[in-house]
Amino acid sequence: MKKFLFIVGLLFPYALHAQVISGKVTNNRKQPLMGASVHWLGTTIGISTGDGGEFKLDAAGVTQRTLVASYTGHLPDTIDVGNKTYVTFQLKEEQNLAEVTISGQRDGIINSNLSPFKMEQITLTELTKSACCDLAGCFETQLTVQPQTTNIVTNSKELRILGLSGVYNQILIDGLPMIQGLSYTYGISSIPGTLVENIYISKGANSVIQGYESISGQINVETKKPDHTDQLLLNLYMNSFMEKHVNANYAFKKGKWSNITAFQTVQPANKTDGDDDNFLDLPLLSRYMLYNRIKYGREGNWGLHSTIGLRYLNEERIGGQSNYNPSIDKGSTSVYGQQIRLNQPEISTKTGYRFNDVHHLVFYASSFYQKQHSYFGTAKYDAEQLNIYTNLQHELTYGAQHGLKSGLSFRYLNLREDIGFTEQVLGRTYDGRYKRSEQIPGVFTENTMRFFEGKLTWIAGIRADHHNQFGMMFTPRTLLKYDISPQTVVRANIGTGWRTVNLFSENINLLASSRNVIIPEALRPEKAMNMGVNFTQKFELLQGDISGSLSLDYYHTSFQNQIFPDYDTDPTKAIIGNFTGNSISNGFQTELYLKLWKRFELKGGYNYLDVYQQKGTVKNVLPFNPRHKILSTFSYKPLSNKFHVDVNVHWFGEQRLPNTQANPITYRRPDFSKSYTTVNAQLTYNFGKLEVYGGAENIFNFRQNQPIISWQDPFSSYFDTSSVWGPTRGRELYLGLRFKLPKVN
Repeated sequence: MKKFLFIVGLLFPYALHAQVISGKVTNNRKQPLMGASVHWLGTTIGISTGDGGEFKLDAAGVTQRTLVASYTGHLPDTIDVGNKTYVTFQLKEEQNLAEVTISGQRDGIINSNLSPFKMEQITLTELTKSACCDLAGCFETQLTVQPQTTNIVTNSKELRILGLSGVYNQILIDGLPMIQGLSYTYGISSIPGTLVENIYISKGANSVIQGYESISGQINVETKKPDHTDQLLLNLYMNSFMEKHVNANYAFKKGKWSNITAFQTVQPANKTDGDDDNFLDLPLLSRYMLYNRIKYGREGNWGLHSTIGLRYLNEERIGGQSNYNPSIDKGSTSVYGQQIRLNQPEISTKTGYRFNDVHHLVFYASSFYQKQHSYFGTAKYDAEQLNIYTNLQHELTYGAQHGLKSGLSFRYLNLREDIGFTEQVLGRTYDGRYKRSEQIPGVFTENTMRFFEGKLTWIAGIRADHHNQFGMMFTPRTLLKYDISPQTVVRANIGTGWRTVNLFSENINLLASSRNVIIPEALRPEKAMNMGVNFTQKFELLQGDISGSLSLDYYHTSFQNQIFPDYDTDPTKAIIGNFTGNSISNGFQTELYLKLWKRFELKGGYNYLDVYQQKGTVKNVLPFNPRHKILSTFSYKPLSNKFHVDVNVHWFGEQRLPNTQANPITYRRPDFSKSYTTVNAQLTYNFGKLEVYGGAENIFNFRQNQPIISWQDPFSSYFDTSSVWGPTRGRELYLGLRFKLPKVN
C-alpha cells in the first residue's frame, strides 16, 4: 500500500498542469462515429475518434480554442471550447450524398491510451498472421499470455498470465464467464479462431463488475458482431499431421435485426509417433460446434438493444498408445489410452435499455450445461456441471466526465464428479463422488472520475459476495491513470481477488497420472492481492513514416491462501492443501513496437517472471515457468495488400521441473529444462474474395522427446504425463483457404 500511495503522490503534481480536451462525436441519432476527425481550427493539430466516438486532444499552446469535427457523409461542426474540458459533437448526415464505402485496416495490436486499464487489444488483423485454429492458438504474436499444456495425451491447455496458473486469470466470452469448472479444461480450444473478432488482455486486478476473480489478469474474447462482419466466411485448414478444420459463418441484417450463424468441425489427424515412445504425438480430435447469435438495435443508441447467443458443442478426444482402441481397451491394463467425450449446450444474453445519455440499464445472463464421460487409463471420470450467471447493472453518467456503475449479480454452480478405478493396480484412494453446489449473490459499485481537465482518471470499485459455504467476501480495487501527454500514459492499480477451487477439472493431470491424490484438509477459497504499474509511450517520427510504442509493466501478486498441488515431496503422490505462507509472483515486461512506412511491422519484447513459495527459509520456485522469455515478430505487407509475410520467434529460458530424484533412475528427469527457440512463419496471398495462407510452426523442429515419464510402463506408479516444458510434436506445416463475401448493408 505504501508503494501505491507513493505512486499516487508522484502523479498528483503533474495532474495540476493538465491541458487536455476530451469529448465524443456522434451522428444526429446519437450513434458514435469511429474515425471522425477532430482538430483545432486554423491548425494541423488533430486526432481521430476511437471505437466509441471518443477523443482526447492536447490544448497546450492553442490560442484559438475552437474545435472542428468532420466525418464522411456528414456536415462538419465547430464548437467554441472556451473553458470547457468536455464537449460533444452531433453531426448531421448530408442528404444529397450518394453512398460512399470507406475501407481500412486496423493495427494488429492496439494499446489504447484512452482506456483507464492497460488493455492490449488483439484485432482480426493480428489473428490472420497465424493459423489461429482455436482460441488457444491466438497468442502466437504476443508476450503477455502463455498457452501451457496441462495434459500432453489429450492436448488440454490453459492460458497463463504473470506466470500463474490459468485459473487465476478470468476468461470471458463477450463479457460473460463461460470458461469455468468442466469447461476450463477444454474450453479455450473449443472457440474457433474464425469466430473471434477481438481479444482484450489486461494484467492484474481489473474491474469488479464482472466478478471477484481476475487475480492475475483478464482475457475477454469478443465474438463477431452479426451487424459488423462478413456476410459469408468459409475457412478450410489442414496441417501436415492431416488434421482437418472446416469453418463456416453466415451473417445477415434486416432493419434493426441482425444474425450470425457459425459451424465448425474438426476431423482427426493420422496417428503420429515421432519420438518412438509408442504414444501418439497429438490426440485424435473430433469436434462439431453450432453457434447462433441474434442482435437487435445498437448499444450506443437510445432505446432497447439485445443480443442472444446459442451454442452447442460435441467433442471427442482419443490419445495414448498408438494401438489403443477405446471400444475395446478403455479402462483395461492391456493398452493405455485416454478418451474424453463431452456435450455442452449454452445460452447467453446482453439486453439493455438506454434511457438517455445519463442512464443505461443492462442485464447480462449466461448458462451452460456440460456432461463429460472420460477414461484416463484405469481411472473412469464421469462429470456433470450446470452454471448460471446473472448481472443487472445501472450505468450513470454524471458531471462532464464521470460515471458510476452499480448492480447485483448471482452465480450458481452445481458440479458432480464420479471417479472410479476399473482395475485397482496402483493403490490410489481418491475414488468416490465429489459434489459442489455454490450460490453466490453479490452487489457491486464502481465509480470512474476524471480530474484536472481529464488528465487524471481514478477508478474505485468494491463488491461484496456471499458464498453459501464461506460467507461474506469483499473485493476492493482501485486504479489511477495519468496522461503526462496524449502520447504518454502512466497507470497504477491495486486490488484483491478470490476464487473457489474445482480440483479435478482444473488439474486434469491428476487424473492422467499414476499419482495418488492426498487431500489432508478442507480446501478454503484462494485469496490474493495484486498491484502493478505500467508506462506507455507512443511516438511518430519522420512525419508519420515511422510510428510505434514502448511499454513497461511490473506486477506483484501475493497470495494469502493458495492451493497448488505439491508434486515434490513424493513423486508418487500429489498432496493438495491450503498454503498460507509466502506465495509470490513478480512479473516484469517491456515491449517495443515499430511500424515503418506503412509496410513493415517489428516488435520485440522481454518477459521476466519470479514465481515462488517460501517454506521457512527455503524459496521453492514453482515449476513450468520460464524465468526469461523473449519474443520478436516481423511482418511485411505491400501497399497493394496483395500478400503479407509474418514471422515470430520465441525464446524460452530454462524452467524448473518437479522433483523426481526419488524415482528409479530410468524414470528421473532433470531439475531444470533446456532453454529453446521456436520460429513460426506464414505467407498469406489475397486474391480478392479468396485468401490462401500457408505456414510452418516450429520451423527448426525442436521438440521435447519422450515427455511422458514411465512411458515404457504406463501402469506403473511413476507414470506421469504432466512433465511437459516444450513442443512435443516437432515441425508442423499447414495450408488454408479463406473465402469471404463482404457484408451487405
